[in-house]
Amino acid sequence: MQKIRILIVDDAVVVRRMLTDILDSDPDLEVVGTAANGKIALNKLPQVKPDVMILDLDMPEMNGLETLAAVRKINSTLPIIAFSTMTERGASKTLEALSRGATDYVTKPSTMRGARSAVDTIREELVPKVKAFGRRRRGPAQPMARPTHHRPVVPRPVVPAKRPVAPRPVTNRGVGASRGGTQKYSVLAIGTSTGGPNALADLLPRLPPNFPVPIVIVQHMPPIFTRILAERLTTASHLKVVEGSMGAVLQPGTAYIAPGDFHMTIARGSQTTVVTKTNQNPPEHSCRPAVDVLFRSVAEVYKDKVLAVVLTGMGRDGALGCAKIKQSGGGILAQDEASSVVWGMPGLVAKQGLAEKVLNLEGLAEEITRRICGT
Repeated sequence: MQKIRILIVDDAVVVRRMLTDILDSDPDLEVVGTAANGKIALNKLPQVKPDVMILDLDMPEMNGLETLAAVRKINSTLPIIAFSTMTERGASKTLEALSRGATDYVTKPSTMRGARSAVDTIREELVPKVKAFGRRRRGPAQPMARPTHHRPVVPRPVVPAKRPVAPRPVTNRGVGASRGGTQKYSVLAIGTSTGGPNALADLLPRLPPNFPVPIVIVQHMPPIFTRILAERLTTASHLKVVEGSMGAVLQPGTAYIAPGDFHMTIARGSQTTVVTKTNQNPPEHSCRPAVDVLFRSVAEVYKDKVLAVVLTGMGRDGALGCAKIKQSGGGILAQDEASSVVWGMPGLVAKQGLAEKVLNLEGLAEEITRRICGT
């Protein structure tokens, strides 16, 4: 089996050396080049022909965002993993990189000087992504590969749903939400991971103004990142998007994103309200927040009034929660393979027969609007 070829772009010698040692120690991977800045990387691209690029976002001469833009002009399909610090500035740059065409990201450990925790973090978080993107780029001869060409995450103009209709505001009555009218569902629950920030930035603005039910979301992300993502989504859509917090009352037209490093659940606040709760119970599927944790609680509270959507993501988080929602009588939709960065999470839901429909993002927005708003 041919090894996956990797180009590392980072101005720090210690980082380049550590990444090279870790990646080269895997029999499926081979570091074919390193570069200290974007200009050097651009010169090396045609020489080393990588399958995956790991790109530091903070570099002299030509920073990561500039390098990303330059690479995308000459190569729209090369998987690029942004490598950034877990700081507010790093989070903002990472989300900007994703919107400009980075395929995914990995956050740098707090120390990069050979500490065991740093090595373990890189091996657990970076290596699986490099393998998934590298295999997918190689084509059907490799395991996990898609039968069609790789579809990069290239930013596209966000357009609203067709003929958006502003439905009459509906008071959120929690478990007692109206079922007698046209509104069958009382909550929209979304789970996503790899490729999720761009998918959410595409999906949420397509939902109509005065969306009549609350939205609860798990996006696999670390602390700080989820807050900045919420701020960006608020700016881009008709909805108010916030991080979930202990005791926040769910309101129609507001989306609540699970905060990084916390599971988010919902529970009855009173006879007429539902609130978000957060905890730091053990990770599930190596994830905290985890989609399954949220989906189980949504099914318990809202029963058959849940509409769940599983978007692009690596792994299997969300499938067990969807099974619980289906058992309770709720509805389930999944993103299709062609529009997903990684069809792991939605693919498993589809293959297990849990999804009623498998659609692209525009189709999902239209189906959500039809089911919840009756239009």
